[in-house]
Amino acid sequence: MSASQEFLDFAVLAALALLSLSFLLTVVRVIVGPSLPDRVLALDMLVTTAIGFIAVIGIRTGFTLYLDIAIALGLVGFLATVAFARFVLSRRYEQEFVKQDTRGIYGNNEP
Repeated sequence: MSASQEFLDFAVLAALALLSLSFLLTVVRVIVGPSLPDRVLALDMLVTTAIGFIAVIGIRTGFTLYLDIAIALGLVGFLATVAFARFVLSRRYEQEFVKQDTRGIYGNNEP
């Protein structure tokens, strides 16, 4: 085994260890996250970490099919993030503006 192959093996193991730590911390943020936007951002980070796992496994095995899977996961993750962002914005719109409109209808002008 050459020195470059040993270095690649070490780098793959180090990357997997760091990605595992990142995955664990992100799962904690999803569970504990104080607000919905924090959880949405943590889910986006989970997708990014999963893409990293897939890329490292693709490097380790040498299969180029994993790159296609990582690209597809990135696209799905992006669409999911946009959908969650629209959901969060619609909830915020509802909380801020719809309640103000209903207060104005009933004649209560207090803030």
